[in-house]
Amino acid sequence: MESASPRGRDMELIGGCYEQILFGFAVQPGQNWTVVPDFTHHAHSASLSAVAVNARYVVTGTVTCLEFYGSAHLLSGAEDGIMCIWDTKRWECLKSIKAHKGHVTALSIHPSGKLALSVGTDKTLRTWNLVEGRSAFIKNIKQNAHLVKWSPNGETYAVVISNKVDLYKLVTASICGTIETEKRISSVKFITDCVLAIVGDEECVRLFDCESQKCLCEFKAHENRIKEISSFEMEGFHVLVTASSDGFIKMWSLDLGKINSSPSLLCEVNTKARLTCLAVWLRKDSETKEIPNEAVTSSQVHEKEQPLIKKNKICWTDSDNLPEQDGQEAPKKRRSATVMHKKKKMLQRSK
Repeated sequence: MESASPRGRDMELIGGCYEQILFGFAVQPGQNWTVVPDFTHHAHSASLSAVAVNARYVVTGTVTCLEFYGSAHLLSGAEDGIMCIWDTKRWECLKSIKAHKGHVTALSIHPSGKLALSVGTDKTLRTWNLVEGRSAFIKNIKQNAHLVKWSPNGETYAVVISNKVDLYKLVTASICGTIETEKRISSVKFITDCVLAIVGDEECVRLFDCESQKCLCEFKAHENRIKEISSFEMEGFHVLVTASSDGFIKMWSLDLGKINSSPSLLCEVNTKARLTCLAVWLRKDSETKEIPNEAVTSSQVHEKEQPLIKKNKICWTDSDNLPEQDGQEAPKKRRSATVMHKKKKMLQRSK
């Protein structure tokens, strides 16, 4: 895993590829958006599989997943089933845990910073209590999921299995809707709490209504399969960013008021590489707002100013020893409270 700080830009497209190279492209918004090469870096001795950014750093890895929470902490997951919490001030691994019996395929941190979800090749969806630093629940999903993602308000999460997206409600921990596509899904992104963007082993981007599970918009974005999609909000409109195996990274302007119309292309760049991962770095004091970092409530905004996990509170236990029940939530210890009550209590707990 390697970290670096972007240099003197307001917006940067970061792409990793099979050829072990990390690309950086500076973006200049305006009436005519421009994108110019900024840097290339031979980051690893193997293909890059994950990249994450925050206000200060760009982190790359050959691990399966990386995600920042604020400026102080980073979570990583790997093929050995290990999930790590990193202190980004000293770049110290605070704790590592055997999170899954197989690979950790994806993880996602709740907007409040109190919970995280992970999925792996052991056919489980696992909930982590980041306040107390322990495993909270295990759900057997009977298939290997490869993606998991929280909605911006943290009330819904998406779990992706092959070509299917199961949408769950936090308060019930149960599926509230399912979206299926013809091809395998490679990336999903909540544009809003109700609109989900899906890309996969085809050239098209599709936007779905999370309530009705109906496709709102479909447009051809690339000439080959799309590896990843990202988005952010800027000056009243949304920007979609797509990266494809055709080597192109493209930026699109999306008007949610005209969501049935195809987005317009803002700019594009040909990396001439087989892209594997994508991130968008935004200067903290710019007028852009990355969608996943929206707060759930005003009280959680205050909580975001606090460390994700205090070092003396980390007390992870091996989740392999936790009870598992087929298709049901399995807390670390059996208690009389229901899953719904405990999850709501966890999120409402005072600072």
